Amino acid sequence: MRIGLALAALALLAVPALAEEPARVTIQGDYAEFRTADVYTGPCVANAEVGLAGHEAVLAWRVRQGSWSGIAIDGLSVIAVVRASATLGDPYADPQPAKAVIIVDARATPAERAALVGFASSQAPDLLSDVMAVESSPIVFEHGAHGFVTVAAGNLATLSTRPFNDKDHFCFNEEVFYQPLAANLDHAMAAMTVEGAYQGQHLGATWRESSRRGSFVGTFAVSALRAE
Repeated sequence: MRIGLALAALALLAVPALAEEPARVTIQGDYAEFRTADVYTGPCVANAEVGLAGHEAVLAWRVRQGSWSGIAIDGLSVIAVVRASATLGDPYADPQPAKAVIIVDARATPAERAALVGFASSQAPDLLSDVMAVESSPIVFEHGAHGFVTVAAGNLATLSTRPFNDKDHFCFNEEVFYQPLAANLDHAMAAMTVEGAYQGQHLGATWRESSRRGSFVGTFAVSALRAE
């Protein structure tokens, strides 16, 4: 009798373990982000920039494999460009209203284009709720050695990064002051912006910067429970 009760108890304990099995990943790939303020910095620099810089961002995803809304988008890329009303990531300021442009891979079919827009919008919904335009462009997304990434959407948006070196430290108490803007990142590291730019016509401004500690590079993975 006692043996039977013990076996029953073990069976009940096994149920939660099965329920906690990791959710199936439906879409994954590489990520890069550029901000017009230092994201890896010390309080001295961050306090000098807050409210004055960092209203703009470029978010880029390259899908290695997966689907969105039932549409396979393997190998395609999408970029979101944001211009907000405050320094992005500042907990004491409201970035709204924020306007955005989404750039989809020129190789995408109409169905894939819609899936790419839906995916990007879901990863930063607060910032991508007011999309001024959806543009199509050839997109290059090259992930090189550790920290080296190159992203280019024709003449619209560009980003190139490298890892930090000893000369990139000014006050020697730097840290990741602002977190990445996109959801579902399973890895992200701050990196130096070699060059970051947006030269489109829909946000009322263009920008080009270099040698700024304002980028992130990493990877993303979205589970079936979070996918649409």
